[in-house]
Amino acid sequence: MLPVAIFRHSPTEGPGYFAIFLEQHGIPWRLIAIDEGEAVPATADGYSGLCFMGGPMSVNDPLPWIEPVCALIRDAVAKDVPVIGHCLGGQLISKALGGRITKNPVKEIGWSEAGGEDSAIAKHWLGAGAGKTGTIFQWHGETFSIPAGATRLFANQQCANQMFVLGPHLGMQCHVEMTPEMIATWCGQWADEAIAVADQPSVQPPDAMLQQIAEHLPVMRQLSDQLYSVWIKGLAR
Repeated sequence: MLPVAIFRHSPTEGPGYFAIFLEQHGIPWRLIAIDEGEAVPATADGYSGLCFMGGPMSVNDPLPWIEPVCALIRDAVAKDVPVIGHCLGGQLISKALGGRITKNPVKEIGWSEAGGEDSAIAKHWLGAGAGKTGTIFQWHGETFSIPAGATRLFANQQCANQMFVLGPHLGMQCHVEMTPEMIATWCGQWADEAIAVADQPSVQPPDAMLQQIAEHLPVMRQLSDQLYSVWIKGLAR
């Protein structure tokens, strides 16, 4: 089958568990390193799906690759090539489909919980997790609006729009792709950011994030597996 294109926008925000999941299911993938200046493909042709990872930048920044990425997402949606986005990637999908990305009332950093919706679409994507609380990992200060025609999957008090779906396409504000190594790297790389807003209840200090990996990661992995399992069903074989 054709590979899934995975777009990396920052060196330390790679595909993580998403790539592991694809490999476990025999699905080929190709990394497109935007952070190293690799060009954005003009069309989604040649790929079975598109995946967009996170990054410290804003989709509202005047970066040369933002508009080409949004055009690529629209091309994929028009051709029913499944698209999935994590954090910045979810914001890119929202922007490409007419949504707005704005500052969230608070930063969300670290482990948190969000409630799954209970609609028929949510039940399709979340399975037994529909209508229940799920564990997710966060590191963001902005949020997306739900594009026209899309359905919200997850929400919490700190950020109302945690996930949305539109047909086979999934946009997430949270990071369900995390591995222990990624969490450790981020806690070292961006410790100052977390410490600066540690007075906010939606923010954990780095030591707490690291200490809770063993407790929370296996729970989030169940959610990752559920979401990714539904997403890959849309890939052209």
